Amino acid sequence: MSRDPFDWIDAHAERRRAAGLVRTLRPRPAASPLLDLASNDYLGLARHPEVTRAGADACLRWGAGSTGSRLVTGSTELHAELEAELAAFCGFEAALVLASGYAANLAAVTALSGEPGTLIASDSGNHASLIDGCRLSRAATEVVPHADPDALRKVFAGHEGPMLAVTDSVFSVDGDAAPLGALAAVCREQGAALLVDDAHGLGVLGPGGSGAAAEAGLAGAPGLVCTATLSKSLGSQGGVVLGPARVIGHLVNAARTFIFDTGLAPAATGAALGALRLLRREPERAVRARAVARELYERLVEAGLDATAPDACVVSVRAPSAEAAVAWAARCREAGLAVGCFRPPSVPDGISRLRLTARADLTDREIGDAVGTIVRTAPPGP
Repeated sequence: MSRDPFDWIDAHAERRRAAGLVRTLRPRPAASPLLDLASNDYLGLARHPEVTRAGADACLRWGAGSTGSRLVTGSTELHAELEAELAAFCGFEAALVLASGYAANLAAVTALSGEPGTLIASDSGNHASLIDGCRLSRAATEVVPHADPDALRKVFAGHEGPMLAVTDSVFSVDGDAAPLGALAAVCREQGAALLVDDAHGLGVLGPGGSGAAAEAGLAGAPGLVCTATLSKSLGSQGGVVLGPARVIGHLVNAARTFIFDTGLAPAATGAALGALRLLRREPERAVRARAVARELYERLVEAGLDATAPDACVVSVRAPSAEAAVAWAARCREAGLAVGCFRPPSVPDGISRLRLTARADLTDREIGDAVGTIVRTAPPGP
């Protein structure tokens, strides 16, 4: 008697339901009535007329899709223009644009650890895309304690082969920043390369929003490679790897998520370029985004909630359980406020949270309304 080959999925679904970990899609309308503290649109550029026009114009000129991989027909003059301007803005020799930030991290980790005997040291708080890159690389990987340069030194000490340290610049769960200066010093001392995912730093940290590497005085350092997404501060979509020209050339020839993936669509490429040029003219957006995050944090702590101090634009507020976090986020939504809800396995420490993302275009009144809603709907003992 034949069995349904997907019966095993039901058991997994039941375990998720019992643990309060079921995830569902919630399509949003084009014009949402909710106050948004859930998206990653840190600079408020996703709907900026200049950015959307740049995307529309690129679509009309170059077509709806890139038509192929970057090595076949998917590279346009627009892609090259964006890469040159991103490299110059962030202070690196060269840049390579990919279809997503996730693809950029997979590309960078796997291509930079392909030499036999490579040892990767990965921060315990790293994003899933970096973790997956380490797994796909098949290189020996040591998970090191969070933001701990001394632990990194111990892992690398005595290793004879190539070494690669991998870290977020700003960690997506609690919004804390990695000690990049100290990590870079350890890597120089040990002869290791440093790969930094600047997804939450680009557009927010550094002079004019030029990123965490610039903030730490490391932009363009010979042993440093940075990745970033174009879908957060730049309000578009796609990913980028920034580093020495020889590293970028190596990725073009060795990174599977670059070689075998369709190139970034022209609309997203044009929108990201438009957002980058707008940010260069209006660097105060980066300052405002950080100020909004700090104000959210201070007001929440003053109200008695357990919030994390932001190093960039992410503020998390701890909840007593996964179920309480889900219910809290739902009450916020019913009150007109969209917030993120992070639960296992998305959180490395197993503690569920509301995750708030500051935006440069939030008004003082909107900040007050958001804090009031979060406090009013909080569960007992968060």
